[in-house]
Amino acid sequence: MNLRVSIIGMTSPVTQRTPGAVYPDRFFGAPERSRRIGRVLRLAARVDELDEELVDRIGRRMFTRDEPGARLVRAMGREVPAEQRVTMAQFARALDDGVPPDAPAALREFFAEVERTPDWVDPELVERGARAIRRMGRNVDDVLLQLSLIGGYRFGGPPDLLVATGGLTGATAMRRLGETKKWALAISRPGGMRRDGEGFRLTVHVRAMHALINHRFETNGRWDVQRWGLPINQADQAATLGLFNGTLLLGVRALGWLVTPAESWAIMHAWKYVGWLLGVDEDFLFDTEREQNRFNYHVLRVQDDVTPAGAALSGALVDGQPTLGRGPLAGRYARLRLLSMLRFFLGKQDMRDLELPVTPSWAIPPIWAANLVKSGLVARSRRGRRHLERAGDRFADRDLRRTFAGARPEIGALPG
Repeated sequence: MNLRVSIIGMTSPVTQRTPGAVYPDRFFGAPERSRRIGRVLRLAARVDELDEELVDRIGRRMFTRDEPGARLVRAMGREVPAEQRVTMAQFARALDDGVPPDAPAALREFFAEVERTPDWVDPELVERGARAIRRMGRNVDDVLLQLSLIGGYRFGGPPDLLVATGGLTGATAMRRLGETKKWALAISRPGGMRRDGEGFRLTVHVRAMHALINHRFETNGRWDVQRWGLPINQADQAATLGLFNGTLLLGVRALGWLVTPAESWAIMHAWKYVGWLLGVDEDFLFDTEREQNRFNYHVLRVQDDVTPAGAALSGALVDGQPTLGRGPLAGRYARLRLLSMLRFFLGKQDMRDLELPVTPSWAIPPIWAANLVKSGLVARSRRGRRHLERAGDRFADRDLRRTFAGARPEIGALPG
């Protein structure tokens, strides 16, 4: 059947197959709501009408997975002969020290894949992208938490999986937030994406964790694949990647940070490599902001409505702010600041959809003023850029310690 989609006063047919055929049931689950939420992104991406071929690919990829990761996890099964089975200990040693020649074939094949750096990767450009991210300081933390993470909870599917994996309670939600910060911070550290860098190792760790979660939920019957697609699928992985590059850049600009074309190019390149390392299909990896925003807009348009999981997770993150190692007054201020910025990024209706209190956006003007000075004046000199990078590193380290509430900042261990 055809879904009629109104775009800029025009009507364009977008093919939607019968649910249960090639798309999950959530595909185009809330077309009018998604169109409303996507207005700003449509303008940024300069999209006149939806690309039916791209929409079709996104829908179909909700049923596809990272196959190299899936093969690795299948080799961990108890039914696999002992000499061919991969253990968690072997995976951890290979990640830290390299793969020994007598390792099981599946482990050697997986690491041959992740260590096969594509010809298009420019290590120096990756480093420049990391430095540009670090210069943005607290803005990165704000955008990733508010627009990328909580903004992503406005649509059913991934939030429901997060709840199913145990990410609902306040303490666990903050722990999950800390793990995401730890990973993103490691990626932006100097040398972080070299083979021996922490960013590289954590990215491969996350890829294996995704594959394990996929396998577990596909086989235990606790996930409705027909409704949501595979637990961690190619479309959702590519959409998540877009939250760390295109959405990040849109968000910091909305906060008054002036991003140069060279910085945009470098940041997009760095995250393109991260996406490749995570196992995202290469036709869902992009070089420019406009390409990424165009893809993000199409992904947004096919999303489902908000579910109770989104409200529960959002509330846990907002209410967890006072627990981040601050005094009572500072904790209360952090919560109010977060709500104020969410009002700016998400708007009244989406705040209500997530069952969050709606407050004025009082926090934005001083952030705007500071960012214009930092990015428009301080960042214009090499000395100024180094100062911003060091300041960004100091904030990130303090924030990570607070988020982990005194525990050692690290990514969770892979499940057995």
